Amino acid sequence: MAGRRISRRRFLGTMATAGAAFTIVPRHVLGRGFVPPSDKLNIACIGVGGRGAWNVRGVSSENLVAFCDVDDERAAETYRAFPNVPRYKDFRVMLEREGARIDAVVISTPDHTHAVAAMMAIQMGKHVYCEKPLTRTIYEARRLAEAAREKGVVTQMGNQGHAGEGTRQIREWIEAGAIGTVREIHFWTNRPIWPQAIERPLEAYHVPPTLAWDLWLGPAPERPYHPAYVPFKWRGWWDFGTGALGDMGCHIMDAAFWTFDLRDPVRVTAETTPVFPETAPLVSRVTYEFAARGNRPALRVVWRDGNLAPPRPPQWEKDRPWPPMDSGQMFIGDEGVLIAGTYGENPRLVPESRHQEWIASAPAPRYPRSPGVYQEWIEACKNGGQAGSNFPDYAGPLTEMVLLGNLAVRVGGTIEWDVAAMRVTNIEVPEEYIRPAYRSGWQL
Repeated sequence: MAGRRISRRRFLGTMATAGAAFTIVPRHVLGRGFVPPSDKLNIACIGVGGRGAWNVRGVSSENLVAFCDVDDERAAETYRAFPNVPRYKDFRVMLEREGARIDAVVISTPDHTHAVAAMMAIQMGKHVYCEKPLTRTIYEARRLAEAAREKGVVTQMGNQGHAGEGTRQIREWIEAGAIGTVREIHFWTNRPIWPQAIERPLEAYHVPPTLAWDLWLGPAPERPYHPAYVPFKWRGWWDFGTGALGDMGCHIMDAAFWTFDLRDPVRVTAETTPVFPETAPLVSRVTYEFAARGNRPALRVVWRDGNLAPPRPPQWEKDRPWPPMDSGQMFIGDEGVLIAGTYGENPRLVPESRHQEWIASAPAPRYPRSPGVYQEWIEACKNGGQAGSNFPDYAGPLTEMVLLGNLAVRVGGTIEWDVAAMRVTNIEVPEEYIRPAYRSGWQL
């Protein structure tokens, strides 16, 4: 991240783009702290309501040159905040028409549209920031990682905890021996906080006038509109989302994935409440088994959702409630226990006396600190290098590992995975669970 800043003119090799950018510099950057328009990225945003509105604000230090959203009502807050930015409903049209002046794209759509939007941007040579999980299926994650590497674009997945202080502390403390050798890791969450374990609704509804339903469906199989899907409730439907594990796994499992290189589990076993054909179950417990690798021993990693919690560790003080948070992560070593929040925040050794003892003598930070999930991506786009959760080296493999849990959930048992062949070896699994088919007009 410490590379020499280069001018936008040199970065893009064109004065035309810099000239176009000049006309939309936000008023708040003028005067003190003025940043020349030629030093800013031209960013287009796909999905600007809900989480997308948050991401728009996250990159608003740059030039926002185009917005796309299929729902005018959902996007209204962003449209009011940036009234002069051109608006589109179809990201394919936006990228085709505005492509010459776009440097980078931020994608904040539902999971099922991530891959097709990101791939189109990557193939056009645009840098990409995409919300977690990177994709809805394993095949899509693999393809995006390959394409990003081939095109040499700068990418970042929106698992913001990977840029946080806590995630770095977890790795540093474990590597420094704070809890000894780790052989067991537990994750838990209160998700789902949306309806799932339900059948497809049959009632007929008119599509709201502000919503382009066909474009919202995008590559997913056609079905009638129903308020059971939008907004936000799409997460529990397999055609659109990835359930509690997909929603939160890329956050809660991130520190462990980074610290222990949790790629390629030898088997994954799911235990759940009743499985429905189209929606995720109410409660899941998913166990990943990882073989020993290098200096790392074999690891057992357990995910729990639906408000399931792991067993209370014996070191936990008896007068403190368990679990200590709605969603979290726990590392069990042969010399202690480390617990942290959803994003790796506030890591603590157990008991509290052990934590205070450790803090008093903890080693100096080993890993570089990040300016934040947005800024590290923006700086890499401008100066070269890659962001921490880039698609080829990190976000793609992390997403694959997380989604293997969903694969086990959907088949209702144990799977063994051939990572090179991208297939389950011990049982038959429907191809569309791994490699989806898309509706006509949509492609990866």
